[in-house]
Amino acid sequence: MRAIVIESPGEPQVMEVADVPDPRIGPHEVLVDVAAAGVNFIDTYQRSGVYAVDMPFTPGLEGAGVVAEAGAEVDWTRVGERVAWASSPGSYAERVRVRAKDCYRVPDEVDLEVAAALMLQGLTAHYLSASSFPLEPGHTALIHAGAGGVGLLLTQLAVARGARVITTVSTDAKEALSRGAGAAEVIRYDRFGDMGAELPAAVRGLTEGRGVDVVYDGVGASTFEASLASVAVRGSLIVFGGASGQVPPFDLQRLNRAGSITLGRPSMGHFLRTPEERAWRAGELFEAVAAGTLDIRVGATHPLADAAAAHEALESRRTTGKVLLLP
Repeated sequence: MRAIVIESPGEPQVMEVADVPDPRIGPHEVLVDVAAAGVNFIDTYQRSGVYAVDMPFTPGLEGAGVVAEAGAEVDWTRVGERVAWASSPGSYAERVRVRAKDCYRVPDEVDLEVAAALMLQGLTAHYLSASSFPLEPGHTALIHAGAGGVGLLLTQLAVARGARVITTVSTDAKEALSRGAGAAEVIRYDRFGDMGAELPAAVRGLTEGRGVDVVYDGVGASTFEASLASVAVRGSLIVFGGASGQVPPFDLQRLNRAGSITLGRPSMGHFLRTPEERAWRAGELFEAVAAGTLDIRVGATHPLADAAAAHEALESRRTTGKVLLLP
């Protein structure tokens, strides 16, 4: 089969297509013919060396496809069934080995490309809105990168839970997408000369000086200070990614001075710890997609051989919605 292989960390061009043996599965695993693989920022962190991984390495944690082989101890799925996953290494390939417990059955009403686009970012948006800071009617949330893959899904889920959503975006097109997802207010940070001062002022101007109940920040280093200054007294700042770089260490006493702020740095694996929790989150997402109440935007698709171009687009923030690789 063909797969993307990285021999050593570096820029996107270190990813090359190679012919490699098909994966061999164990008794609790399935072999899946990949229909689409999701491209995510964690893939870029692993490729560049921000997150250390053993090399040579095939990136990609997310995708959807059709089961080609099932291990002897797998009793809930069968050959030919449509499945998706969010945490199986090696997904930038024509075939991938997936632990059966990490697979989710894809309903017939959901296209496999849509399922691949939904999993990692959809599950992230679900645990952020339902668990990291459980949104309720009356809450106001600030979501950075409102037109990104997580941002569009998180906005829709937050609005469905009754929250008022403020987002940040950088272009007219992204503003239109964010408003289409349900954002009540959209802040154009590209027009700021000093984000650290002007963004909090804009947020407080939209909240009668109070600030927001929660900031969901997947951008990291470049937005952290503005995010902290935008939170209401006894509110929460949830940092779930570092698209602009990781947040440096800081004095915890600042959370006290800012208004007894709660700071969280969640990871998806900690919110998918039991079969029941995994089924709940994925089930709600697939049901919403099938019902037409959750729109999944696929912003770009690339052939497997163009993985470098996909990473370049993602890291430059030229993308809206989800980026997929099609083997």
